Amino acid sequence: MVGLMQGVALAILSIATLASGFAPAPSAFFGHVSKTSRTSLRASLRHSTRLRGGAISMSTTTGPRTIVEKDVEAVGETLCDMVAKAATSAIADKGHFAFAIPGGSILNMLVQMNTKYPDLDWSKATMAYVNHRCVPLDDETSTHFKARNKFLNQWIDKGLNCILLDGTTDAEAEAASYTKKMEEVPSSTLPRSASGLPVFDLMLIGVGLDGHIGSLYPDSPQVAEKEKWVIPRVTDASSSITLSLPVIAAANDIVVASAGKSEKYPEGKAVAMKRALQGDETAASFPASALAGSATWILDEGAAAQLTL
Repeated sequence: MVGLMQGVALAILSIATLASGFAPAPSAFFGHVSKTSRTSLRASLRHSTRLRGGAISMSTTTGPRTIVEKDVEAVGETLCDMVAKAATSAIADKGHFAFAIPGGSILNMLVQMNTKYPDLDWSKATMAYVNHRCVPLDDETSTHFKARNKFLNQWIDKGLNCILLDGTTDAEAEAASYTKKMEEVPSSTLPRSASGLPVFDLMLIGVGLDGHIGSLYPDSPQVAEKEKWVIPRVTDASSSITLSLPVIAAANDIVVASAGKSEKYPEGKAVAMKRALQGDETAASFPASALAGSATWILDEGAAAQLTL
């Protein structure tokens, strides 16, 4: 009965949407979308549409755009669709696609790219890392090492330009070097904002239970950084570099993906998604919340379990 009522409600909502003359544009889901376009989309009427496999996509006049898929595989499929669409759009618009990826579970999701989109022209793409440990690049804990074994070797073989760390343990030096390498990428490939920040076509983001994105952790000085492109983070356990919050936020499209359970997150991320999207948080207290109004969030049913949709 609950399922039937939900279906009726969804049908009524869809009819109201059609009656209003509003329909989600393709760029609401994918592609090279300007900040003005994204703001316009979020300012539209509240809407709900049924996507592939029964997934629900929702946005509100004040809230984020959230796509809820059944499981981690479906989240990965949607993520790959978005990457392919953004790449195709950016290459058509300006001849090149600039994007950044994190480590973690998103690496597993990107494996599907090579089978779903084997003809994507990686020779017209430049990839950076959202964050990366300061270790040799062939270290088994290196995100670059993990990515190469999963999917990246095939992209590199097809001509992908990958902005790499130097492979040292010196976080300060690595941050300075990575900044310089990004600065050397021409603006025709990696445009600059009015304030001089690099503007990636697409930024992929994962979220930790504590709300960290990249290596930007709660109540850390890195979260408050406003000027630097790349920041070092040093702890007793490890060191890493991360793109700053202004650089992450400057991307034309930001996609946050959260799905599944793991040894690291045995209960999933429902609480984290609630805090990020609908909690009373700040960038300092829960960094992921800084992207609540600007990113597209792809969640599985478990991660979305505590959201009020």
